[in-house]
Amino acid sequence: MSKNRPLQGVYTVVFLDAIHFKVKQDGAIVNKAVYMVIGIDLDGCKDVLGMWIGENESSKFWLSVLNDLTNRGVQEYSLRV
Repeated sequence: MSKNRPLQGVYTVVFLDAIHFKVKQDGAIVNKAVYMVIGIDLDGCKDVLGMWIGENESSKFWLSVLNDLTNRGVQEYSLRV
């Protein structure tokens, strides 16, 4: 899966979630959030729209994720958070 691949224009439902991990980075343990977006298309098929890694979960980062989906072609969706 490429995070740059074009996406469909319409998804009936889009699920957004993040999971938090402690990882070792430069010799220190730090928190990271993995953001995941799954869409269900008009045919009812699930599609992983992307995964992103951030420092922590924030509304600013989620906005960048949604902007990325829009830039990749998603025009309409119903969010389920």
